[in-house]
Parts: sequence; C-alpha cells; structure tokens
Amino acid sequence: MEQLGSFAPYLGLLGLICSLFVYVMVSRKSPGNQTMREIANLIETGAMAFLRREYTILAGFIVIVAALLGWQLGVPTMICFISGAICSILAGFIGMISATKANVRTTEAARTGGAGAALLVAFGGGTVMGLAVAGLGLLGVGIFAAIYGTPEQAANINGFAMGASSIALFARVGGGIYTKAADVGADLVGKVEAGIPEDDPRNPGVIADNVGDNVGDVAGMGADIFESYVSSMVATIAIGATMQLGDLGALVTGDPVRARTVLMSLPLILAGIGLIASLIGDVSIQISKNWGSAAALRYSAWFAAALFLGGAYFVVDGLGMGTGIFWAVLAGNIAGVAIGFVTEYYTSMQPIRRIAEASKSGAGPNIIKGSRSDSSPPRSRWC
Repeated sequence: MEQLGSFAPYLGLLGLICSLFVYVMVSRKSPGNQTMREIANLIETGAMAFLRREYTILAGFIVIVAALLGWQLGVPTMICFISGAICSILAGFIGMISATKANVRTTEAARTGGAGAALLVAFGGGTVMGLAVAGLGLLGVGIFAAIYGTPEQAANINGFAMGASSIALFARVGGGIYTKAADVGADLVGKVEAGIPEDDPRNPGVIADNVGDNVGDVAGMGADIFESYVSSMVATIAIGATMQLGDLGALVTGDPVRARTVLMSLPLILAGIGLIASLIGDVSIQISKNWGSAAALRYSAWFAAALFLGGAYFVVDGLGMGTGIFWAVLAGNIAGVAIGFVTEYYTSMQPIRRIAEASKSGAGPNIIKGSRSDSSPPRSRWC
C-alpha cells in the first residue's frame, strides 16, 4: 500500500484540472452592468500591475539564492528551490485571477439571485485557489519524492519547501503593507478630507484598497497557504528519512527498510486523501447552500474532515502502523476544525453581535469606538 504515494503527482494534476473547471464555471457567470464591469476591470488591472512588479523583483532574489544553493548544496537542491518558488508564485497568481473574476460576479449573483447564488459563486472563486494550492503542492512534492525518495537524497526535497517559503514571505508581507497603506489612505483622503462615503468608487483610493485586498489577502495568502501545505509534507518526509531504526520499528511493523519507505510515503498519501475529501466537500456545498452561508461552509468543511479521517484510518491500518499515528492525525484534524469554529464564533456569533449592538448607542464597552460608556468622557480629543 505504500506505493500509493506514487499517485501523488496524478492527484495533483487532478486538482489542477478541477481548479480550471471551477474557474471556467465562475467566469461564465454574469459580471453585472457596465458600471460594475468598469470598476472590476480597474481593480483587476491594478492587481495585475502590482503582481508584475512584485514578481519581477522576486525573480532576481530567486536567481541569487538558487545560485548560492547550487554552489553549496548541489544542483538538485537548486532545481527543487526554483520549482518551489515558481509553484508558490503560481498558487498566488491563480488565486488572484480567480478572485478578481469572482468578486464582481458574486455581487451580481447576490443582486439577482440572493444569498444562495452569491454563496456558490464566492465559494467557487475560493475553491479555485484551494484546489490550485493542493494540486501544485502534490504535483511538486510528488515528483521530487519520486526522484529523490531515498533517505540519502531526501534532503534535496527541502529546497522545494524553501522556495515556497521564500516567496510566501515576500508576497504576504509586501501585499499586506500595500493593502493597509491603501486602506488608510482611502479613508483619510476620501472620508476625512473630501467627504466621500467609505468604499465609494469615485475615490481612487478605494480602487487601490480593493487592489490591495486581492494582492495581500488573496495572492499573498495563496503563497502563504502553499508554503504551509508543502512544508508540512516535506518536514514529515524528512522525519521519516532520518529516524533511527529502533524508532521506525516501534511505529511500523515489518523490516526497517519498509518502515522507512512507509513513513516517507505517508504524508503524500494523506495529502492525496485530503484532496479527494475536499473535492467531495466542495460538491456538498450544493446541497447545504439553502441552510445559510455560514452553516453551509461549516458543515461542508466538517463533512470533508470526516471523510479524510475515514480514509486516513484505512491507510494507517493498511500500512501496518500503530494506532498512535492515527490518534495524532485525529488530534490535528480536530484542532483544525476547532480553530475554524472558534474563529467563526468570535467573528459572526454572539461576541461580534454584542459589539455591533453597542456601536448603535455607545452604551457599554465598545472596542470599535474606543469609548467606555456614555457617561465616561473621552480622555482626549482622539478617543
């Protein structure tokens, strides 16, 4: 069963094909009226201009670091590094293209079809990047694991994770700085100086703000997620390649050589199962869309997590591993679901509703306005 890891590149291709299919489906949705199309085109043009500039500068960084790696660690590590950087760039770029197409189409779907239609378009736009991240990660790590999958050569695969991390660092920070600067500038110039309402497209800073949202929160986040996804697989492969024989025998039944192969293949197999479970979870959103946006997203994620756990148990048991490995996978899965639920609770349920209610009257603690109560005068004119 450990040979299942060799299917990782093919599953990666499947993820990319599905990503392309969803992108085509989203692109075919109506982009709205002429004004909506014009504004969306301005945002897309600005986002593309930012990425071209950012990636042009990063290209020089990639060349320099790749040359140093090739000099000190060898050509295989250099090739892995360049591949990881390119895949990280593609993950962010694909996600941003999808977002700039889906944003205006989500607005039009909400205007004409209601919340359910808007949910499907928005979810489809996000699915494109999610599948692209998983597909590129499985494709890249899977190919290099097939080439350098022996314990003696596995260190070369670390270059792939390093390339992904390098791009994520610059893309996340650079895009984040831009979007925050544009956000503050649009508010100061538009609302304070010109008296233009917030998010009014007549304010050029609002266009820049929306450009920043795409390049920072989409393209930058895509590269960041890709780095985390790839690094977790590569780190697990590295652990399996460097474990002592006694520790290997305690985790996997059979001879130590097979045990090492099993542990090095496990992250690829589990990632492949996760991709398949995610695809099924994405389809399930069609069934749960009428339950409300938050509930549909929540239950589709839980459904995918349950499918993943079922597949993971079957694989761990079939590979002759101890139950301790499955309990570790289960704990990580539960932690991920719990983090999502806690985040949802504090951003869409009672806590945020109390803050919103306090904002109407100013009574009681209100972190948005920065005041303590109606009877408590501000400490300075800036409160």
